[in-house]
Amino acid sequence: MTTGPPGGRAHDVITLGRIGVDLYPEQSGVGLADVRSFAKSLGGTAGNVAVAGARLGLRTAVLTGVGDDPFGGYVRTALRGFGVDDSLVSTVPGVQTPVTFCELFPPDDFPIYFYRRPVAPDQCLTPDRLDRDAVRSARVLWITGSALAVEPTRSTLFAALEERAGAEVWFDLDWRPGFWADPARAPALYARALSHATLAVGNIAEAEIAVGSRDPREAARLLLRRGVRTAVVKQGPAGVLGSTARETHHVPPVPVEAVNGLGAGDAFGGALCAGLLAGDPLPEVLRAANAAGALVASRLACADAMPTRAEIDAVLRGTDVRGRGVETV
Repeated sequence: MTTGPPGGRAHDVITLGRIGVDLYPEQSGVGLADVRSFAKSLGGTAGNVAVAGARLGLRTAVLTGVGDDPFGGYVRTALRGFGVDDSLVSTVPGVQTPVTFCELFPPDDFPIYFYRRPVAPDQCLTPDRLDRDAVRSARVLWITGSALAVEPTRSTLFAALEERAGAEVWFDLDWRPGFWADPARAPALYARALSHATLAVGNIAEAEIAVGSRDPREAARLLLRRGVRTAVVKQGPAGVLGSTARETHHVPPVPVEAVNGLGAGDAFGGALCAGLLAGDPLPEVLRAANAAGALVASRLACADAMPTRAEIDAVLRGTDVRGRGVETV
């Protein structure tokens, strides 16, 4: 049976990867041992990108797993509340839905602590449970590098790629070395995934894992040589580089007073999906994605903080949603 969003139309984007619960401190500038209270929200890169896309009008779903526990129920309810289809989320018996903590040391230090051992539900996805019809019919399959770290999810990811047969596959390089028993295996697995991808996006450290270079232009060139049609290299305070075979653009960042930088890349990803699927020019897409990332960096949560189109447009006009001026460079 084919699974799909309400109304029977194919998904715009299916994301494949991790999901869970974020417990982020309500006090900044102190370590976890001294935090007095935490705010609970939906988290995990695949869930975050799906929520970011849904906020911008896309029909999205997450191919992931949760535990048979109260947090698993919370994840499903939160996804539905954000307009994300949860029908591709598997419930994995005997495994707990993961939680993630962080520390807040603005402007640029946000240590993150994953509680997902010995195994997380999103690492237990099996090819026999894969909804191949949904995967084939989606406009975009968004895959994540962390999903390559552990079997059986690794095999499930490659099974999903086989179903795409030349269709759009957008690869979030998403490097989390602590997820890998043997990080030395990552470059070869990234190369295999890149051979199916039509777009790759990641920061400088992630590009180095994928293609062996920390130079943004060289990394983009090497990603294009691997077969992607669009390469996006995020450079933090140096902005973002986007390249195709015909054009290369550097877009500066949007300065922001950071509260928590951990969800900014996922907001960028959701806006990237929305802009490219709308057919917008690449420079325009990158500027909007930068604005989305900046907005989330100015907020505590990840999924719960994803911006609306009106908020992104306000930043691009040089005003925030309250009408105050913001610096754009």
